[in-house]
Amino acid sequence: MVILEELVPQEHLLRKIDAVIDFSFINKLCKPYYSENNGRPAIEPEVLFRMLFIGYLYGIRSERRLLQEIEVNNAYRWFIGYDLTEKLPDVSVIWQNRLRRYNGSDIPQQIFDEIVRQAIAKGLVGGKILYSDSTHLKANANKNKFVEKRAKAESKDYIDDLNRAINEDRVAHGKKPLKFNGDELKDEQEEEKENYFDDDSQGGNPAGGNAKEKTVKESTTDPESGFMHRDGKPQGFFYLDHRTVDSKNNIITDVFVTPGNTNDVRPYLGRLRRQVDVFGFMVRYVGLDAGYNVSHICKYLNDMGIQAAMGKRRGCHQKGKFSKHKFTYLPEWDVYICPEHKYLEYVTTNRDGYKEYKCKGDRCANCPRREECLSAKQQRKSLFRHVWEEFKEIAHTFTKTEKGKKIYQRRKETVERSFADSKELHGLRYCRMRGLSKVAEQCLLTAAVQNMKKIAMCCWGGITFLRLFFIKIKPISETR
Repeated sequence: MVILEELVPQEHLLRKIDAVIDFSFINKLCKPYYSENNGRPAIEPEVLFRMLFIGYLYGIRSERRLLQEIEVNNAYRWFIGYDLTEKLPDVSVIWQNRLRRYNGSDIPQQIFDEIVRQAIAKGLVGGKILYSDSTHLKANANKNKFVEKRAKAESKDYIDDLNRAINEDRVAHGKKPLKFNGDELKDEQEEEKENYFDDDSQGGNPAGGNAKEKTVKESTTDPESGFMHRDGKPQGFFYLDHRTVDSKNNIITDVFVTPGNTNDVRPYLGRLRRQVDVFGFMVRYVGLDAGYNVSHICKYLNDMGIQAAMGKRRGCHQKGKFSKHKFTYLPEWDVYICPEHKYLEYVTTNRDGYKEYKCKGDRCANCPRREECLSAKQQRKSLFRHVWEEFKEIAHTFTKTEKGKKIYQRRKETVERSFADSKELHGLRYCRMRGLSKVAEQCLLTAAVQNMKKIAMCCWGGITFLRLFFIKIKPISETR
């Protein structure tokens, strides 16, 4: 007699996951998508998703190959609850459910959230220190097949607060408030701004004051992907997986997918607030790379009472010339001081949220270090400072402390390690399907199985100890 239970090793990963994760919630979650009194009996949703978990856990990209592996693997059969001689569901069950039953639903997101809640219930999530970053996934699309389209740049969600801060700053300096109404928008300054993008932009309009049109490449194979062209990154059509990891046990607490041409900072604050609302996190610190070091991120984190440890962006400047970091800002006088101890005084605040400082008079003309500071076209040195620059300085000061250094250094052990595991072990380097919702499903379920594995590894030792304890104590109690 052959018993399937005895064929699965006690230390097998699937046995550990089955012991510590309660999957019964899946049937309750999917109940509204099934008919109780119409049609033939369906495959249980729990069985369907257990099969998908096996595929994401072991990096099996093809659903047809997944069924073939389950058919010959005893541990896989045991995990989905099928006996050795029992016929497995057809491969069409998986993709037909995706296309018809769960199409347009948020079932993957709810499954991911429930796994996080189970981790929280087991005390594996602290919710105090969170690390966020994004990684690119190659879209299932040819980078040479595209059409160029004109698209309107989206206005930033913080634009109202920024406009209010701009006018408050102008009034404080005795300037007339600006109008921010449609056709009345006109740039006040057309001078060359070589240091304009020192800190807050990746090209384009750094503060997002006016929504402008731009030309974008749209894939004819997967129109929802985005063409990515970043320094040091491959060019082509990609998606971005924005992920947040908790510091305590590296449990992934949030996953959000965007096209590859989306700036990393755009979804960050909204996803952080979602974690606070959904899971009740009391976030005190966040660890971020230099890509998130922009003024509005630092400002809103400060308003939320969260201290940020993040990398510092050096900014763009002409090679061989003084950068902005060579100049010292004196807040009590609201001036910059150059290396030759000359003042750069306030001139105006533009509608993009930048205060301009210029060296007045003939100070630059008679400067002995003029060649090191000014370009050939410049007559006077000018610098730009964002109206929320002080919040970036607060984050930078904290990052240089001992606690800030420790928090920032753990990025490579948390979120970067999480991305590395998902790509190397779980097949997240490429998109299996096309379309934003389907790629989001892949990312969410991959993160879910990573969390399952982490929960299993953290809790299995305690379960093993209890089993050994009861096995040893039972004979003693019987003798008594």
